Amino acid sequence: MLSRSLQRAAVVGVAALLALGTLTACSDSPADSSGRFSVVTGFYPLQFVTEKVGGPDAHVVNLAQPGAEPHDMELSPAQVAQVANAGLIVYLKGFQPQLDEAVAQNAADRAFDVATVNPLIGGPNHEGATEEGGNAPDPHVWLDPTRLAAIAGSVSHKLAELDPAHAAGYAERGGALVAELNKLDAEFTAGLANCQRHEIVTSHAAFGYLADRYKLKQIALSGLTPETEPTPQQVAAVAAEARKYGATTIFFETLVSPKVAETLAEQVGAKTAVLDPLEGLAEGGTGDYFSVMRANLATLRTALGCS
Repeated sequence: MLSRSLQRAAVVGVAALLALGTLTACSDSPADSSGRFSVVTGFYPLQFVTEKVGGPDAHVVNLAQPGAEPHDMELSPAQVAQVANAGLIVYLKGFQPQLDEAVAQNAADRAFDVATVNPLIGGPNHEGATEEGGNAPDPHVWLDPTRLAAIAGSVSHKLAELDPAHAAGYAERGGALVAELNKLDAEFTAGLANCQRHEIVTSHAAFGYLADRYKLKQIALSGLTPETEPTPQQVAAVAAEARKYGATTIFFETLVSPKVAETLAEQVGAKTAVLDPLEGLAEGGTGDYFSVMRANLATLRTALGCS
């Protein structure tokens, strides 16, 4: 999700760290001191799934910190060592370049790329425009509960394969999580079935999977990288679209400044509200994937005039 120059800098910056991680890679067991199977995840939604499936049989470490954007995560030497020593790494290739590099150097044989479960969809910016460099895949697959359910099933199978002594527990918990996610999908389907509007105007093009699943139209100020500032022309184009569809709400997210969304809302006479892409939890937050997604549903129903 980074520009080519930033990707190159990330690779150079991590090279020194990888050397330290590799030194310890062969000495540690993939279990913690209590005997639980050791798993490293790249960011919150993958942590959530893996903890739910792993239960008491897995020790899960999440590399991304609460309140921080996971795209630009920089790994410390200790985190590189955690990757090297883990029994399983659950990640999304292309989303966190430094983690990609650490996996390639230290743990390619123990890594599970969740993008392999279902093909990723393209990443639109707004009205068909795309990120610089082409139609980059949209990583925000977890915003479709059915796709996350498929990932949960795959994580369950992977854990059972690598830690067969606890396979029954992984299968039971994986099945329960899939059922919960399917229930959430049914709530979204029913909740968004009868709405006055179907267009969501967002500050960041993170909601392609949600829009695709529930027959909404995403109109985004900026592309897949949330810190990218939209041009005046992009703002004007989105403002015109917002007026065209009678949008009453401009959505922004918890981990990114709301200033651009607020400016656009002023231009079109709309209000702002949080639509959380769930890349990570807010620092000090008490919710989880299900509570944040249900809050998103309530926000969408209000903004879209659903009954």
